[in-house]
Amino acid sequence: MHQIFTNATLFTATDHNTITHGAVWVEGNRIKYAGAGDKLPDTPPDAIHHDVNGKFIMPGMTETHAHLSFADASPFGIGDTSVEAATVTAVHNSRLMLASGFTSAVSFGSTYSIDVALREVINTGKIIGPRLRAAGRDLGATASNVDSGGSLSQIADGPWALRQAVRQQRKSGVDIVKIFIDGEAINSQNPPGELSFTDEEVNAIVDEAHRRKMRVACHARSAAAVKQAVRAGVDFVGHANYLDDEAVELLAARKDNIFVGPAIAWEITYLEKCETIGVTRETVIAQGYEAEIEATVATVAKLRAADIKLVVGGDYGISIAPHGTYAKDLEYFVTYFGMSNAESLICATRNGGLAFEPDGSIGTLEEGSLADLVIVDGNPLEDITILQDHQNLTVMKDGVLYQNLENPNPYLANTTQ
Repeated sequence: MHQIFTNATLFTATDHNTITHGAVWVEGNRIKYAGAGDKLPDTPPDAIHHDVNGKFIMPGMTETHAHLSFADASPFGIGDTSVEAATVTAVHNSRLMLASGFTSAVSFGSTYSIDVALREVINTGKIIGPRLRAAGRDLGATASNVDSGGSLSQIADGPWALRQAVRQQRKSGVDIVKIFIDGEAINSQNPPGELSFTDEEVNAIVDEAHRRKMRVACHARSAAAVKQAVRAGVDFVGHANYLDDEAVELLAARKDNIFVGPAIAWEITYLEKCETIGVTRETVIAQGYEAEIEATVATVAKLRAADIKLVVGGDYGISIAPHGTYAKDLEYFVTYFGMSNAESLICATRNGGLAFEPDGSIGTLEEGSLADLVIVDGNPLEDITILQDHQNLTVMKDGVLYQNLENPNPYLANTTQ
């Protein structure tokens, strides 16, 4: 099937520019042409034509710190949901993520290893959702940030036990092994900067994962944690709040194949909404989270100067940063990190696409790219927050154009709730 979109304000994410009166030709599940409308090649007579009347067309975005099985619970009770409830939640969140304009997702941990089953039913079309790189349970050491029981963690100590844990995750079918290298300011047993693994242990995890064709994502807030991660060959770094020059230099040496997601939504929303979860703002400041935001702003400036690939994704799926609000990250990248709207879009599209699929087939609109795109009623280069209203978005994934995704009840096609 051929679908032709014309009269678009086109953002291909190959650079920061837009094309007025742009056109996109989708052939099956691939982009055949994306560019100026007056240069559109002759199209087949049976092609379906869509005049978008000046709307903004951009690539689908990638959520690179996804927790689809999280149930918007308190951040202090993430793993307390039953497997049945978490599964239903994950199915709902999959549709919601696609409705948010995020056509791909890199998981950063799953309760009960639900992601693997979720990936399979998305791929077979049984449920609606983004392309998904599935993670299993968080892999941590004794006394690590995730050593608290529940459904979220897998605990092992020593290089051979950790290799066995990675092999177990391979057996279950995960794509991403998520590890916790250091912790959180709210966790007295493993604060940021206190490494829960030895170098030998992280090296063993990464070697085993890469040998079995899996990639490794890590929670690493401190410079010491990021250095350990980069030296071991980790693929995705989440947070990276307190980096020194040496850590930035190590990242820069691997900038072609490593991705950093500041994931700052947790700190921002914890400060803003702490009282809704029974914590005073004074306590949050005393815990160091206001200072952590300031440190992250300084760190991101260094990462941008070193041309490190930054990606969006902010631990969404907790009560203070619920599912469906993923596009807030782009606003944070602009307001906190000083990015232009276009640069934040590049982080969400081209960089996120490379994080998901290194062959470059995702995240841009150009010949040969997979047909994942978002049609926006409005211009996010003028107002980045417009992406936060799902009713402004029409989404195509893999050449399939979805209508009314923002409606939580797909059987009531003419209502909104």
